[in-house]
Amino acid sequence: MRCFVRTYLLSVLAIVPAGSFLAVSPARADGPSFDCAKASLPAEKAICADPQLSAIDLLVSKAYKGFEPAFGGDKRKIARGLIADRNACKSDTACVVSALNNALQTYGNAPSWVQDYNVALIGKKALEAAGRNLGRNDQPLPLAIGQCASTHIKTLTTRLGDDPLETASPDAGSAATFTNGGGTVSYDREPGLAASKVGEPVIMCLIAIPRDCPKDDDRGRVYYSVDLVAKGSWALPDSQHMCGGA
Repeated sequence: MRCFVRTYLLSVLAIVPAGSFLAVSPARADGPSFDCAKASLPAEKAICADPQLSAIDLLVSKAYKGFEPAFGGDKRKIARGLIADRNACKSDTACVVSALNNALQTYGNAPSWVQDYNVALIGKKALEAAGRNLGRNDQPLPLAIGQCASTHIKTLTTRLGDDPLETASPDAGSAATFTNGGGTVSYDREPGLAASKVGEPVIMCLIAIPRDCPKDDDRGRVYYSVDLVAKGSWALPDSQHMCGGA
């Protein structure tokens, strides 16, 4: 189930042209999981102010009840880490929805409309970040959920890095490295990467950090990226295998 859920995330966070965002479900009246009258943290207030986030927060609370760690970890410790991710977002709704979606992925229950809303908000934030850095100067690789940074494509290859992506067969997968030290990889030929060129400017936003993992295995961070020239986008992990995989 855990691997299926991770794969589903990557298939739903599909290639979205820069400047256009997916339609999301109508605002929902249910949620959140806490009393908004007692909300004190900026992230809690952001959730209460957005019906979509309120509904997602309630889904997270429900999903947690049936969650069992995949690698024998402490369920409550994992939950605390996910809540810390959310609270670190403060009032940044694009960050909050990424943190909540990451929690749903961890707990094994992420509806497609949540993923769509995640893409809509993080895609908008990526373009706003690009507008603040018109010089396209490289910035450090994002380390926290919801952070975005400018960089440039360093290499475009097959999944194993042995051939240029441009001339590779469709079944060879795809991978990219970036001048800020980041990288993404897919078993599929990702249209967004295939349409890009080495040297083009990209905005990378970290949208998922695996929390249910074996000790010292932090593979599988997922980045939503937009090529500012080719206008393609993709959401891919930094490793061929998620944490705990082969």
